[in-house]
Amino acid sequence: MKKVYKILKWVGVTILGLVIILVSFGFWFKGLIPPRDQNLKTTNVSDLTYLSENVIPKRGKILAVVTSIDKMGTTEKETGYELSELSRAYYVFTANGFEVDIASTLGGKPPVIIDDEDMGAYDYAFLNDSIAQYKTSNTIPIEKVIPEDYEAIFFAGGKGAMYDFPDNPYIQSIVSEYYQSDKVVGAVCHGPAALVNVTLDNGESLLKDKEVSGFTNDEELLLISDAKTIFPFLLQDKIEEQGANFEEGVMYLDNVSHSGNLITGQNPWSTWTLAETMIQQMGYTPKHRQITDEEYAVQVLLAYHTDGKQKAKEKINTLIVSKQKPVNRVLIAKHSILAAMKGEVGNFYNLLNLASYAKKCEAKTNKI
Repeated sequence: MKKVYKILKWVGVTILGLVIILVSFGFWFKGLIPPRDQNLKTTNVSDLTYLSENVIPKRGKILAVVTSIDKMGTTEKETGYELSELSRAYYVFTANGFEVDIASTLGGKPPVIIDDEDMGAYDYAFLNDSIAQYKTSNTIPIEKVIPEDYEAIFFAGGKGAMYDFPDNPYIQSIVSEYYQSDKVVGAVCHGPAALVNVTLDNGESLLKDKEVSGFTNDEELLLISDAKTIFPFLLQDKIEEQGANFEEGVMYLDNVSHSGNLITGQNPWSTWTLAETMIQQMGYTPKHRQITDEEYAVQVLLAYHTDGKQKAKEKINTLIVSKQKPVNRVLIAKHSILAAMKGEVGNFYNLLNLASYAKKCEAKTNKI
């Protein structure tokens, strides 16, 4: 009986110890996350100096296309277009002198996915922008688009694009026409689903021998384990089947492929670079834009995955202490969680350490 009691006591103490450790870790982890700036929600277009200063004369129009699908296949999982992928590209195009029209496969008001944790000033400004909101509530049906009116086309992502982009004949026709007439075709995240069944006049796939990026198999399957049964295909697989050279970057970080007038991005964090690359491909120098704290965090994470923890810490110190630039600790902490989900204990620890180091650098800067 005493032996059983000792075992139960040991188990109880062990469980209590684990609970204390987990609770302590929870409080410590929460301390890494800065309080959210509630003023962001009231951001207006007039607050964005990128748009209001050094205004560029009108250069033409760009067509942005979004999905009309609100459910993933036969499931009840909600989907739509990703707000941040549309909003950020929309303002890059606008700031660089292009009016943006928004189309969807069905027209009208398409479903939208808003991830509160990823929302920044430009995204909230988009929600508070009466002109942008009118356009998103009254999108042009893709079959009514007049291709000659636009200098380029951009396909925003959102998982719904996997269902209504690939086989849409109007999308296929516009993309084929634009590509073969040297107009710029851009697509980000799941947006490249619009490209997978496009055939050129010579009978070849648009994607054959092109460098292409898009949402990767690893990115898809990490968050949706049954993606192979939910979606008609995995985007990376389909792009590769079309003969493309699929360029896979680090998961959930900026990665853009540039193949002539075809420009594609891997995920939402590629949107800024992709939109500005489109402007450059159109023959213009992209207007100077203040880099966001999220983009600086992406730079840190890329430094970590490319050159290791020490180089990433040096990057953090340079950005925060030397250059007084903001680094989004939330994104770094999120990537530590992703590492844990993948069973990468070392990366989990290192990324938490980087988030903690960024916090210390901020504290040091505030004392100067």
